[in-house]
Amino acid sequence: MLLTILIVQIAIPLVLLGWLWVFPAGSLSGLVLQIAGVGVFLFALARVAQWAVPVWWLPLVYGALWLAASALAISLRPGIDPLPIWPSGGLAWIATAFALTLTAAGLWFSAQALRGRAPPPVEVVEIGNPFGAGQFLVASGGSQPIVNAHMRTLDTSIERYRAWRGQSYAVDFFGLGPWGLRATGWRPANPAAYAIFGAPLVAPCDGTVVAAEGGMPDFDVPDEDPVNRLGNHVILNCGGAEIVLAHMRQGSITVEAGESVTEGSPLGQVGNSGASTEPHLHIHAQRPAAPGAAPISGDPLGLRIDGRILVRGDRLMGRAG
Repeated sequence: MLLTILIVQIAIPLVLLGWLWVFPAGSLSGLVLQIAGVGVFLFALARVAQWAVPVWWLPLVYGALWLAASALAISLRPGIDPLPIWPSGGLAWIATAFALTLTAAGLWFSAQALRGRAPPPVEVVEIGNPFGAGQFLVASGGSQPIVNAHMRTLDTSIERYRAWRGQSYAVDFFGLGPWGLRATGWRPANPAAYAIFGAPLVAPCDGTVVAAEGGMPDFDVPDEDPVNRLGNHVILNCGGAEIVLAHMRQGSITVEAGESVTEGSPLGQVGNSGASTEPHLHIHAQRPAAPGAAPISGDPLGLRIDGRILVRGDRLMGRAG
């Protein structure tokens, strides 16, 4: 995991930027494709990758470096000696073909990521902000699998997914601490080292508490409980839709089943219980599960939080943040 992050989110962007900076193309078509290919690919990476590790603002740094490298590449070409339109030589054609491939791949991945902002093809439930305070980063969310890993549970051919189907359009949140870091350290074992651990949660809607569980342990990172997947959780019924908040902190839940809540009422805190490999909030909407069925096996619904379809990479401020 660490090696993949280092290669995909640090090494590849720096190599592409270095290629544009040090080896600008010697033809007009090659230079245009080189600038476009690097820029579009970096944009796609910014929208598709999960930027909790490293920090969320690193793609902005890459964008600034791309602008500087592009400006330098253009300024090195004297206006009195215009560039030839087409590449000359085998290496130049190979570089241009590579730039064209980068452009095509970047456009495809960018389009898929941007499509994730469209509402999913199901009823979308409007809720308020579930956080009391803090700043948060969307780790997974949206209506396309490329930005929302939960959508794999829509595959009915995999039997174990049927028990989790209600969470298919879920949104996961990490916390953001000083300098936009999600934790003190790369991946500390102590859940308390993560910015979101202990963040206050409030009811995002008026409703009734369907279920509340608060006695499960918070695990050290990256341990998890694959059996009791929700961990400590609260399920609210809001106008016929169930809102599920999972992976909450042991002993923090302040409501119980059957209780009525109003939007903004305290529910508990974010923890690291259940099938959570590091502290985060999982929230989703679903139709109530059939009697006797798994609690999150109901039909999945979409979520609009504070008027937004949130996708990977978006940020959300808490109510008191």
